Amino acid sequence: MKLQTRDMILVALFAALTAIGAFLKIPTPVVPFTLQFLFCAFAGIFLGSRLGLYSQLLYIGIGLAGVPVFTKGGGLTYVLEPTFGYLIGFTLCAWLIGKLTENLKTVKFGNLFPRVLAGLAVVYLFGVTHLYLIINLYMGKPMPISGAIAAGFTPYILSDLILSGVVAFTATMVVPALRRAGYVGLR
Repeated sequence: MKLQTRDMILVALFAALTAIGAFLKIPTPVVPFTLQFLFCAFAGIFLGSRLGLYSQLLYIGIGLAGVPVFTKGGGLTYVLEPTFGYLIGFTLCAWLIGKLTENLKTVKFGNLFPRVLAGLAVVYLFGVTHLYLIINLYMGKPMPISGAIAAGFTPYILSDLILSGVVAFTATMVVPALRRAGYVGLR
């Protein structure tokens, strides 16, 4: 499983874009709204499952190594932040979207949008679950699952649905051009 130089550059680029997306944020009480999902979804669509996964793993690895690329810094203790589950979700989101889109013959909004939504569902599944567990078990503050959903899902779902539409719409224009140029769809 040898990576070509081009693949390494693309993986690093999407890891960097995800890090930049962490700092393009709107602060909210528990979970800030960022553009990280946008870039992890694009990583899955443009890079495919394997390289999309690698890009998000690289992003998380850099952050856990201590580089402050997450919304609230970095370091190993970041796994105890209520928002760390979303980062795990980004990793699996990029892989799932890549897996669901890499063999599409035709790229249309109607067949991309549900696949992007599947990736978004993974982000929320891991994000809200981790939020609930950390607040209850680590921080010792009682929070029902409905409270975790209210804090980590409800305020953000509309904006993330809009971002999902942006990803699917943009990809319908970009992926065919990249295919014609020979950059995607040839694996």
